[in-house]
Amino acid sequence: MKKLLVFLFVAVLALAGCVQTKTDVEGSKDSKDSDKSNGKVAIEVLGMAASEEDMNIVRDQLVKNGFDVKLNIQPDYGSFSAQKEAGNYDLALSSWTTVTGNPDYAVRGLFKTGGDYSVVADSKLDALIDEASTLTGEEAAAKYKDLEQLLVFDQAYIAPLYISNKYQGIYSELVNPKTVHLPKSRAQVWEQIEFNDTSKNATEPLILHQTINSLTSLDPIKGNDGSINTLNTNMYVRLVNLTDTDEVVSDGSLSYNHVMAEGNQEYYFILRDDINFAAVKEGAAVDTGELVSAEDVVFSLNRAKDANSVPDHRTYSIHENIETVEIVSDLTELQNKKVAGSEQSVLEALSQNLPASVAQLAKDKGAVNNAAGAYQVVKITTPTPFPQVLNYLAHQSGGIVSEKQVTSINTYDVASYDPDKDIAYGDQATVTEGSATFNNQLYASGPYILVKKNDYEAQFVKNPAYRAGSEYEPKIAKINVRFISDVDSALSALRNGEIHVLQTVPETKLDIVKSDAKLTLNTADSNAVAYLQMNTSGRAVSDSADLRKAILYSINQDEFISYYQGNKKPAVSTVSPLIDTGLKLEADSEKVKEFVKAYNDKK
Repeated sequence: MKKLLVFLFVAVLALAGCVQTKTDVEGSKDSKDSDKSNGKVAIEVLGMAASEEDMNIVRDQLVKNGFDVKLNIQPDYGSFSAQKEAGNYDLALSSWTTVTGNPDYAVRGLFKTGGDYSVVADSKLDALIDEASTLTGEEAAAKYKDLEQLLVFDQAYIAPLYISNKYQGIYSELVNPKTVHLPKSRAQVWEQIEFNDTSKNATEPLILHQTINSLTSLDPIKGNDGSINTLNTNMYVRLVNLTDTDEVVSDGSLSYNHVMAEGNQEYYFILRDDINFAAVKEGAAVDTGELVSAEDVVFSLNRAKDANSVPDHRTYSIHENIETVEIVSDLTELQNKKVAGSEQSVLEALSQNLPASVAQLAKDKGAVNNAAGAYQVVKITTPTPFPQVLNYLAHQSGGIVSEKQVTSINTYDVASYDPDKDIAYGDQATVTEGSATFNNQLYASGPYILVKKNDYEAQFVKNPAYRAGSEYEPKIAKINVRFISDVDSALSALRNGEIHVLQTVPETKLDIVKSDAKLTLNTADSNAVAYLQMNTSGRAVSDSADLRKAILYSINQDEFISYYQGNKKPAVSTVSPLIDTGLKLEADSEKVKEFVKAYNDKK
């Protein structure tokens, strides 16, 4: 979910092992020379135990093509990350889910120089990423084709494995499956889920599932991984949302309507006044009486795009194309601006289906009264035409936080931040039972707020001041997110009714869900791509495009698709689920031999 930017793994932890110490990690690093005495090229493949089947297939394909393969299997994401950061790999088995539904997100943080998760530094690739982001339609597809050609076939920085589908299991004996969404990109939508017996909505907890129990941060800009994507998406409202098929809409967001002005550099949002921040007092959610306002939007998005606004900022590159965020106070600006590709004014477009006609623009939240025609409007400007900014605003890192609450907590100096003594807004320790710093200071603008967590589960309750009386008011009052790392245990819990939704059912377990009368299987397309990340520093593969290409053409995607019983699709890059560029990777043992020879000849 990821998703994120971050490597998101479709599978969950399946095998246990010893977590290595820092000394173990650094001490195990191989030399730059990848050749062994047997004359074969040695390749070290890094991955998690949850992906061991994929690692075995990769190993067999490489061995068949003459490589000497070592598998570096780590038990969990933390130890995998430690090995990766230490450089102990030639190939890292990675997965990425584009949770914003736009191709720029699928490449910018992963492959641009200095990107949040990039190990690639290529100025030509950087230029293609930037140019493609400004285009739409056929022009965009052509530019992303150029990008894939360079990324995969010319330089072989990655080797694609497959695109995943989405499979969700629902305990439909209790939960109404028609109310459980399975969006292509967006995280799970909690507020619309209901029990079959709706009288249980107010009294019974809905029990969901998550593999990871250690939460990166409940500050939406400080994490972009599977531990918090869904949680923060449901705790913080955004200016826009994505539909199940990745259309950007205002439905279920802080905005009544949004428009892009002529020139594709100015974006306007008219805000609603039926959402207040929720806080936690004595274990219950309370209405703070504080409107989620334009001031909070300006504060939230300015900190989202500022790499130095918080320590260890994980999502700033997502929002780097925001130049300014401001509150519009002049009504004539909206009257005089035209909507992109239309003769309609921005004001007319923003005025659709409002509680009352726009009579004035409120300069501050104290003057807001939608019923009387007083609205707040926010304008976002980008330095160049960049329609994909809307997709990024739908990401969980675009969640709106309380300026008052966050600034009252984040009083530390960012440059000298010490996690051992400084308390930051959203630190998981502040909501963890038994922690020395347990003191829930969260302010939620979304439909739910986290009350407390432990190693077993996280407990959420509905925000009493979120769209009360509307179709978007949360249906179920309590949601518990159960932490179960093992996929078989999670599936067993679903079948026993111990959890009510299993968001990711493995392809190898689909028949179990289909054959259980108590369960319903949901299926959808996915933006998740599995691929091999080549090490770009300190290894033979780092310096030799020939060696990387030899690895690339060793990969036979048909074998992955066969293993997963046809429930995977071919991929070229992380862009593949979003844009079909027409490129295709075909395994070719003759090309492997040619590139291995070229590599050896240059040694």
